[in-house]
Amino acid sequence: MPEAVLRSSQTPKSREEARQLKTDRKTVTPIKRRRNKRSEVTIQSIFDAADQVILASGVDRVSILDVCKVAGISRGTFYRYFSSQDELLDAFSKHKRERFHASLSGALEAYDDPDERFNALVDYLNRYLELGTAKKLLTVAPQYAIGWFNRIFHDSIESLQKDLRIVFDAWDERLGVALDRELICEFLIRYILSEQLVKSTPQRRRSLPKKIRRMVQSMIVANRVE
Repeated sequence: MPEAVLRSSQTPKSREEARQLKTDRKTVTPIKRRRNKRSEVTIQSIFDAADQVILASGVDRVSILDVCKVAGISRGTFYRYFSSQDELLDAFSKHKRERFHASLSGALEAYDDPDERFNALVDYLNRYLELGTAKKLLTVAPQYAIGWFNRIFHDSIESLQKDLRIVFDAWDERLGVALDRELICEFLIRYILSEQLVKSTPQRRRSLPKKIRRMVQSMIVANRVE
């Protein structure tokens, strides 16, 4: 009898609230977009188009219509993957960050010899500074570029420490000290960013290994003094 009373005590209003709660729970569940090879190709073409449009006119003048025209897709196809211009720019920024890390790692992973890997790093940085579009991005979309530099900074330091692990291991053994790997990587990333603001000559860029060696020697001297 008490159980029957309990069931009957649920008013139409409370039943409606229970149904609404279930509906709300379904509403907040994020929509999962299915990905396949074709959709990945489409998304990449949208990112490539966004890159072209941003470099041509800046972020403030980017329009979904322009991106669709360059990518060769309809607006309906665009909205299948991105709900707004802001979502596109957020995803594009993440894509550029991941591509930068992957490109650097890919350029170094083939070299197991520490010296060869370090030389490969210097060669990569020279190509990136000579052929990269970061400087142009800073010109046409300074606020967006600076925000991207800020987001990539700390991730790049961590990623570079991993990529140069065998180099640092070899240096530690040769020099008989434990180098500050984070500081060296921070120096390298800050060097890359500074080159976007004040571009040096190819001759000065080739002196990067000597600058790093001088910094390492200074760290060794400081460590011995302490």
